[in-house]
Amino acid sequence: MPEPGDPAVSPGSGDGAVVVDLRGIRKEFPGTVACDGANLTVRAGTIHALLGENGAGKTSLVNVLGGVYLPDAGEIWVHGTQQQFHSPADAIAAGIGMVHQEFRLVPSLTVFENVVLGSAPRYLDMGQIVERVAHLAATYSLQTDPSRPVWQLSVGERQRVEILKALWRDADVMVLDEPTAVLTPAEAADLGLTLRSMADRGRSVIYISHKLDEVLAVCDEATVLRNGVTVAQPRSLAGIDRSDLAEMMVGEAAAQIQRPTDQPSGDIVLDLEGISAMSDRGLPALHSVDIDIRAGEIVGVAGVSGNGQRELAEAIAGLRPTTAGAMRLAGTDVTGTSPRARSRAGLAYVPEDRLGVGLAPTMSVVDNAVVRSYRSMRRRMMLDLRRCEDFCRRLIERFGVQVGRVHDSVGVLSGGNLQRLLLGRELTGEPKVLLAAQPTRGLDVVGIAAIQEQIVAQRAAGVGVLLISEDLDELLALSDRLVVMYEGRIAARLDPRTTTRAEVGAAMAGGGNGSREGGGT
Repeated sequence: MPEPGDPAVSPGSGDGAVVVDLRGIRKEFPGTVACDGANLTVRAGTIHALLGENGAGKTSLVNVLGGVYLPDAGEIWVHGTQQQFHSPADAIAAGIGMVHQEFRLVPSLTVFENVVLGSAPRYLDMGQIVERVAHLAATYSLQTDPSRPVWQLSVGERQRVEILKALWRDADVMVLDEPTAVLTPAEAADLGLTLRSMADRGRSVIYISHKLDEVLAVCDEATVLRNGVTVAQPRSLAGIDRSDLAEMMVGEAAAQIQRPTDQPSGDIVLDLEGISAMSDRGLPALHSVDIDIRAGEIVGVAGVSGNGQRELAEAIAGLRPTTAGAMRLAGTDVTGTSPRARSRAGLAYVPEDRLGVGLAPTMSVVDNAVVRSYRSMRRRMMLDLRRCEDFCRRLIERFGVQVGRVHDSVGVLSGGNLQRLLLGRELTGEPKVLLAAQPTRGLDVVGIAAIQEQIVAQRAAGVGVLLISEDLDELLALSDRLVVMYEGRIAARLDPRTTTRAEVGAAMAGGGNGSREGGGT
């Protein structure tokens, strides 16, 4: 019987034997069918991509495999044995390890305490456990200090701890959901090496991602879902490009958004000088940030999550007080003014929290649509409901929002439609500056293309755009200039046309070396 976390154990034979076979999985929720006879076949020693648009059924399918959901129909086979998982514990016992987007760690405990929590062998003392965890980490290049408290770790290090947790429990099938969304390019590359090491030792990886270039670089095989149904299962990704994968996912080739070639030459419409602000915990979050944006220009903000991007967006929008510095919007000093005053001065704000800050989930689609323009919808001090409905329908048509009725709750919309509605509402006021924070996070290929198309269209219309994103490919494709944030400071100013991913990644990790822009500050 292998001991927990024994890296010498090779779970798979490496000969291509099927280790996971989900057959005809059906999973229904009230009002929707998430999986409608979906199939997934994963072989030993492979990294297997699970692809599909948002709502295609990917998460539901792996939650069935992970014991989170009970399927309404279908069969689960693991290592040739039919299984009935009634809980995640059943799936773990069968060798299924889940690494979720939202990490499930106890911050006050150390790395090794989190790794072995609930599964530490009684016959090992603490020193032996720490030694085994360290050995397991070294085997798979998961560099971390077993004795460090988790609260001291970076996001990338916390992800390594989650992977170690699954390996400690002898998971031979690892499920990772959007694993590189919060990583620097260097960390993402290291993760790819770790996953390949797992596959070389016979383990299997199910890899969920919307980053198709990344999938092609990392994965061996793929399964594509559409509307809860398996529509493609290429046994090899050799000879397949990102447009092929996108077409499998959506039924048509996805548009490629390209950065315009003209150089912005408009007036400065947003000027931040020495902006500083505190975090929610009362600690310094922004340190003397200087950024300017010209009309018809996209300035991208890169950085690993938690390095001041959210605080910067909230400070610009007037939702977070600044402790130092000045802000001018279209030539007007708006330092210390309210969010409404900044909106009237020409700021459109698309926050990263769509349903918590951007939209009111308990209100209807039409009510959310007119929030910015309701003053023009009044008749004799009362809202003209027909005028509101007409306005909402025009917005829905212009921005391609898919919705049943305008009086439906906005909370029933998909992520892509929420973002289209939010962006459309903000752009109806003909803004001077668009502040977009993580505008494509969590969207599928079609949703990403639609939002990026609108951002580029605003640039063409003379709007200055501040694009805050953790998707480096997006920033490099769309931005005229790029700034990198690290620990609340501007670590580097780069020209996306000439910089490399390695240079951006180094700056994201704190190794910035100043300015390499084509112009501006």
